[in-house]
Amino acid sequence: MMSTAVHKAAELLATAADTGTPCPPVRDLFADGDIDAAYAVQRLHAERELAAGHRLIGRKIGLTSPAVQRQLGVDQPDFGALFSTMALADDGSVPAGRLLQPKIEAEIALVLGADLTGRDCTPADVRAATASVSPALEIVDSRIADWDITIVDTVADNASSGLFVLGDARVSIGDVEPAAVEMRLYRGAELVSEGSGRDCLGDPLNAAAWLASTLARRGEPLRAGDVVLTGALGPMVPAVAGDVFTARISDLGSVRISFAPDGSAS
Repeated sequence: MMSTAVHKAAELLATAADTGTPCPPVRDLFADGDIDAAYAVQRLHAERELAAGHRLIGRKIGLTSPAVQRQLGVDQPDFGALFSTMALADDGSVPAGRLLQPKIEAEIALVLGADLTGRDCTPADVRAATASVSPALEIVDSRIADWDITIVDTVADNASSGLFVLGDARVSIGDVEPAAVEMRLYRGAELVSEGSGRDCLGDPLNAAAWLASTLARRGEPLRAGDVVLTGALGPMVPAVAGDVFTARISDLGSVRISFAPDGSAS
């Protein structure tokens, strides 16, 4: 049975999301560094989303960039669930008030064409299972006040997931080397973040192999059709109403999102 602390943390995070008011960190409800308990909280969130009729469409990998790890004071990757309600169209808009404390990062997205069920999945396995590759923006968010998080907090909070955008380009894995891509993220015309595929655990395929193996060991393997956000290629950047971001990733093209001005409904 799940502990009272797990249910309490899930309730705090759900209330924060529902009310738009961030909550205190949840880490103090658990033993120091209890990541298993944090994933139990995340599982309750997933069950809530599924019960509401939202489809699970993939997974995100977080904390793969050393720069982002330094920003958040953590030292290992994590993962969260992607639901149908989190996907936005390329060149779309984030509605005003949709998120609490958004930040944005650019990354590579994989769309799988085959299941990945191996408990010791390799980058070669990921490559063979990948149907297409796209540029992506992940708009991370935290239900915890002031982003005051440890890895326990972010895992419990669905890996600080918010929304995501896949670029319209669908590139064959045979036409791109994910480790070699170069990324530049612009706010308007201003360069605000940059990095490369090697900034994501040395290779985004390494990150995806870690995720596939981890999920297979948990009995929740990646399936054909899943979207995998492989992790940030550079530092994440705060986003505010009225911002427009464009990421350009070599060999993959670009992806764009705007944040609706305050008072806008779209």
